[in-house]
Amino acid sequence: MSYQDLEHSKKRILIAPLNWGLGHATRCIPIIESLLENNFEAIIASDGVALQILQKEFPDLIFLELPSYQIEYAKKGAFFKWKLIKNSPKMMEAIYLERKLVKKWVKEYELSGIISDNRLGIYSKKIPSVFITHQLNVLTGNTSWITSKIHQYIIKKYDECWVPDVAEMPNLTGRLGHIKNPHFKINYIGPLSRLNKRTLPKKYDLMVILSGPEPQRTMLETHLKSELTRYKGAVVFVRGVIESEQKKEEIGSVTYYNFMTTSELEQTFNESNLVLSRSGYTTVMDLAKLGKKCFFIPTPGQFEQEYLAKKYKKEGIVPYAKQDKFTIENLYEVDLYKGLEHFKTDLNWKKLFLLFERK
Repeated sequence: MSYQDLEHSKKRILIAPLNWGLGHATRCIPIIESLLENNFEAIIASDGVALQILQKEFPDLIFLELPSYQIEYAKKGAFFKWKLIKNSPKMMEAIYLERKLVKKWVKEYELSGIISDNRLGIYSKKIPSVFITHQLNVLTGNTSWITSKIHQYIIKKYDECWVPDVAEMPNLTGRLGHIKNPHFKINYIGPLSRLNKRTLPKKYDLMVILSGPEPQRTMLETHLKSELTRYKGAVVFVRGVIESEQKKEEIGSVTYYNFMTTSELEQTFNESNLVLSRSGYTTVMDLAKLGKKCFFIPTPGQFEQEYLAKKYKKEGIVPYAKQDKFTIENLYEVDLYKGLEHFKTDLNWKKLFLLFERK
């Protein structure tokens, strides 16, 4: 669909998720669907697999390519932070290019609003701009205080910050998504998930789902393939590799997919007794919505995932293990934990989107 084909009666909102694994893109799916349901035009901007997954979900929308932040994990978790610092000049260059592109697109597409999911250069002083994050505090070990202050300084440039969690206790993000005396407007919009709970016959004893930047995704996949040789039961393994065509392979009692669409994931989650995954926040929100029993393996060195995994274990919700320590026998621990539960919210999208109706 070309720009000329757009319906001029509808206000156009730019949605720009960060390309860091699949989480930022997939949690934008319910937002995009709600924009369309409320008579807005959605224009999507991202790069890499985040852009690809949304193109598969919304083939009729307009897609714009953004420069890559070139986020990479270190092979050793202890070096994760220093790898990010080393790559920060490339990230700053990408943010600078984002600012230039946004100025151009605001005019070219006559945008009425912007929703940025953790893309730091996607905002405009001329139109309402929203920042989505579950990390008001950015945990980086002994540098958490400065990374949190920098992040909060960036958030202040936006009209509103939408946090996909609840404001009160109990909540899913803990100190990640809650700060005292914020100096910007926060809207707690409740956990976001593209999935729905359904009552289906159980087909799999275990569902493994991976995502995230390399090389850690591949390292975990290799480790789990080895461990699964000792697992007694039917397994479905979603590798989290977005390619042009879906591939399915059966090896013994394990069925492998490179990726799944939203509808396929929803069905497979509901057909599975137990889920093994990273403790990324988007996955957490999906599993909470579905009320699933699960086991987490946080990405080594990623403080956010490690914090969430420790929080849920301490609260008796979900067990976890470090990547290099995980064995298939750890899954027996799951029965000792109560599992994630869905937080019901009375979110009114129409009211939330009033921000974009202002002149």
